Amino acid sequence: QVQLVESGGGLVQAGGSLRLSCAASGSIFSSNVMGWYRQTPGKERELLAAISSGGSTGYADSVKGRFTISRDNAKNTVYLQMNSLKPEDTAVYYCNIKIRTFNYWGQGTQVTVSS
Repeated sequence: QVQLVESGGGLVQAGGSLRLSCAASGSIFSSNVMGWYRQTPGKERELLAAISSGGSTGYADSVKGRFTISRDNAKNTVYLQMNSLKPEDTAVYYCNIKIRTFNYWGQGTQVTVSS
């Protein structure tokens, strides 16, 4: 089993920055992909960014150039640096890790961007 614990959410003004962290523990194989998603009420969960254990990254168009994903493999931790935040970035943000055919999720952390 794998557990994910997110931190770093909160309230920020438009144009501000936040950094989310997600620490993974448990049976983590060295080959995996970690990612960040977000969800608002009534909408599907949206993939924002992903990073492989080798460091390859990918971003959704909605956050490209504003958000940066990174990871520390020694700590099994993934980060999401969010800059130039907009009110439409308000959502619950979820951490995810894919190991082989298994998906694991964090509990989610609220990010609220005020205008």
